Amino acid sequence: MVDDPLRAQAESGGADPPRDTALSAADAPAALLRVGRERDLLRKLVELGDKDEIEPFLEEALSLVVDITGAKRAYLEIRDNGADPAHSEPAVNTAFWLARGCSEEDVAAVRAQFSSGVIAHALAAGQTIATSNALLDPRFRTRGSVRANRLEAIVCAPIGASPPLGVVYLQDRGEPGPFSDEDRAHVELIARRVAPSPIASSSAAGRRRRGPNKPSPREARASSIVGRSLAVARLLQELVLVAPLDISVLLTGPTGSGKTAVARIVHENSPRADRPFVEINCGALPDSLLESELFGALPGAHSTAGRRVQGKVEAAHGGTLFLDEIGELSPAAQVKLLQLLQSKEYYPLGASRASTADVRILAATNADLRAAVAKKTFREDLFYRLQVLPIRVPSLAERREDIPELAAHFCKRAVDTHRLPALRLSPGALHALENAEWPGNVRELAHVVEAATIRAAAEGVLHIERKHLFPDTAAAPEGDPDSPADFPVPAEMTLQAATRWFQSRLVRRVLEDTGWNVTEAASRLDVARSHVYNLIRAFGLGRGKGHG
Repeated sequence: MVDDPLRAQAESGGADPPRDTALSAADAPAALLRVGRERDLLRKLVELGDKDEIEPFLEEALSLVVDITGAKRAYLEIRDNGADPAHSEPAVNTAFWLARGCSEEDVAAVRAQFSSGVIAHALAAGQTIATSNALLDPRFRTRGSVRANRLEAIVCAPIGASPPLGVVYLQDRGEPGPFSDEDRAHVELIARRVAPSPIASSSAAGRRRRGPNKPSPREARASSIVGRSLAVARLLQELVLVAPLDISVLLTGPTGSGKTAVARIVHENSPRADRPFVEINCGALPDSLLESELFGALPGAHSTAGRRVQGKVEAAHGGTLFLDEIGELSPAAQVKLLQLLQSKEYYPLGASRASTADVRILAATNADLRAAVAKKTFREDLFYRLQVLPIRVPSLAERREDIPELAAHFCKRAVDTHRLPALRLSPGALHALENAEWPGNVRELAHVVEAATIRAAAEGVLHIERKHLFPDTAAAPEGDPDSPADFPVPAEMTLQAATRWFQSRLVRRVLEDTGWNVTEAASRLDVARSHVYNLIRAFGLGRGKGHG
């Protein structure tokens, strides 16, 4: 993975140098807002999937790219199949179009460029065109549409190829200067993602903007990736790139980080989404059964094969085969898998003739396969066949800011699954989760929150507290401010001092559990609100302060 996938470097052809990435303290809020918008754009593009009803997704994606790039005007158009967009009448052959920040006159001016202008140049070249000032660019300054509309900063990416089906076009910036390389990358992302959509396919011929839509038979599930961190944004960008391509993908990352969920998202946003998704855990079966489970077996091929056994490869025909813990494959199974990847053929156990398989292979591992290759326990040729485009799924430690949102998601899921009364995590519970260590990553967090939800529901309370998450105080999470180790009682303490010490700790804990809602804290402590304020002043308590 590159250091910053969101700042992808564009190819040559008129793009301007990337903007300086150094941030001052004053720039930080704006930078975080930009990252958030980028993440939302990437999520929308993953959700686009292979839908029939994609107009709302494209509308939001175009709005987001306008916000991110600061473009004044944006336009997306796709022509009906069979029409050459560079030499067709827009009113006759337009299958779909969207505009942002454009008047009717602006739209007419943009459409005029399909026959002569920057758009025509991009369509003819089949590549993205970017210019800081079309009026001064020798490629365009003589074009009538450029001179008539005084066009300056432009970036235009063709949709599809041989020939292009349409364009994504940005014009003019709200601030002085050209569109950056990362702006260009965002436009190209939209263009790549739209190309395989139904609107851009033959099934969309004759459709018009905001015409009747056939309900989608399924929905892409990018929503299973919960979180708003930069690590999630990077993961989403890689999924946008990989999902529509029919190539092998190697998912790496620690145990419990969500590799299986990511594999399903890749499948559900691919052209194979309506076909089977078949999973096999290579580490859960002994070598003697793994090959049979994977490739199938004919009767009598081994002692337990009394009848023909259908393998996972055959079951996944036309769809996706997900091999979890790929590093556990036996040498013999590795050879057969390599043959499958190279020739799309395999031999069931006991078979003398090869079977063909139309499957996409996704694999996952938490092991260092490069080290396994060096030790000769994993085939080097298989390793390189699998990791055509590797994706690393981040650990929970790399996305700690996602913990509150993940916890709320798992709480709601537990409530829905077990049909429990509505429950919410208290501020104190969230604080405890954020400060805990999670060696089991997202999977461990999910199990802890589910168990806590069940415990809280059994007590009939409305909020999940620390005690529900970590009922065994001996196993309090590292860094938990309620851990006795963090509050050592002095060896010599008077009864009065010990009472003050206990009161300070209790009041602070209740205030944190209630999010410093003094009214609710007073109710829990069974004292007047004014007395809580007196205790806060007496013990010098405050958000983020000491233990009193």
